[in-house]
Amino acid sequence: MPSSLDTLIEALRCLPGVGPKSAQRMAYHLLQRDRSRALHLSDSLRHALEAIRHCRLCNTLTETEVCDRCASPKRDRSVLCVVETPVDMNMLEQTQAFGGLYYVLMGRLSPLDGIGARELGLDRLLTRAGDGVVREVILATNYTNEGEATAHYLTAMLAPLNVAVSRIARGVPVGGELEFVDAGTLAQALRERKNYDS
Repeated sequence: MPSSLDTLIEALRCLPGVGPKSAQRMAYHLLQRDRSRALHLSDSLRHALEAIRHCRLCNTLTETEVCDRCASPKRDRSVLCVVETPVDMNMLEQTQAFGGLYYVLMGRLSPLDGIGARELGLDRLLTRAGDGVVREVILATNYTNEGEATAHYLTAMLAPLNVAVSRIARGVPVGGELEFVDAGTLAQALRERKNYDS
């Protein structure tokens, strides 16, 4: 039977980017130097797990049945942006360039990890996009193999609905220098080039 310390170390390994050595370092730090903050962390995690749930409309994390964004009368309800995670949604919000609503998948299709359409609850997205109010669905999944596969699957799934489906662009980042951009990104930027209006 593993010791309490081993159990704590293994529990900390569930965090992204935390390997065995990092988990061990965190566990020792919390137990040796910061027991009061360790208790606060434990209480905060327990409270969050009890209080936070998924928004009934967009599936993001919230403490209410419908999140503040979905409840806001200022949002454009005719445009729905599909993202993989709440973090992705927050990044888009920081741009202040989008005023519509969101749908958060809470993941992406990944058959090797056993994540398919059922695990992502894509039927809820289909219901939301087909509500008669939504006119455009913007696919803002990541440009990874899984994100691309998810975008293609969603495009086919949304095709029967009377909505426009678009995909966020990709290419050279603002302020980026060509010598530091990878070949795949540069090739995509060339393929998706736009006319220059003078």
